[in-house]
Amino acid sequence: MDYSKQSAYSDPGAHAALLDALPSDIPGLTAVIQNVMIHYRGGGVEFTGEHLEEVNNRWVEVILATDKRRNGTPLATPREPVDRVAGCCRDYALLTVSALRHKGIPARTRIGFATYFLPGFNHDHVVVEYWNGERWVMVDSQIEPGEHWGFDVHDMPAGRFKSAAEVWKGFRTGELDDNDYGVDPGLPLRGGWFIRDYVFLQLAHLQGDELLLWDGWGAMADHLDMDLTPTDELAALLIASDAGDDTATTKLGNLYREDPDLHPGPRITLHSPTGTPPCSIDLTTRQKVDAEVG
Repeated sequence: MDYSKQSAYSDPGAHAALLDALPSDIPGLTAVIQNVMIHYRGGGVEFTGEHLEEVNNRWVEVILATDKRRNGTPLATPREPVDRVAGCCRDYALLTVSALRHKGIPARTRIGFATYFLPGFNHDHVVVEYWNGERWVMVDSQIEPGEHWGFDVHDMPAGRFKSAAEVWKGFRTGELDDNDYGVDPGLPLRGGWFIRDYVFLQLAHLQGDELLLWDGWGAMADHLDMDLTPTDELAALLIASDAGDDTATTKLGNLYREDPDLHPGPRITLHSPTGTPPCSIDLTTRQKVDAEVG
């Protein structure tokens, strides 16, 4: 996988020129990303209607088109919060990755759980990794730097963010409580089944399919009533690949291409947090196929 090349999801398409003027330094770049995006739940603005539906802007090209329609100015021009594009951590991360790849810098999105938002709970989260010529550097492009975090958000130390595969392994060995991992401690979107689905998301993002956190396909399920051995094996390969095992990386790529349960086909199921019924999305036409699924 060449992480210096755009994927179908990170490709800015007709709006690539907007990325030309973006800063090359990480603090400057992430500041611009935060100027363009706003979290649909934590940005202090109550979104409704079409503005809320922006959370389903799956492609960077669509995110940039949305901003251009609303603002029509360079991305670094200050925007009021209400004028920003609604999204989530995945969108901050993918837009950052798109800008870095645009400059030829290898970058990728990482799926997992953050330890630093709420004591005692680990929120699902997406961060960025970019190659600085010597190592992969992890960046949280959604949050502004500050001493209260206790670490550098532009070069995150190990342990602050755990990949979905690491968390799955900890759950399966009994080292952690799966109820401490999910969207929010007050929501049912947490636990073992949720972590398992994120293992598949982690693999997809690493293979260049940077889908929404609420997209579903293949072997994903809202329960654990199945043989979990394949997920254990997949998580072990992901962990080994992260540790630099080239054989594991190659095997993951082969499995992803060959196993229809692991990769999205031409259609996926959108389970939008906007409250609309689940629907099928044709990834080729980028259109909704039907109003309701199953």
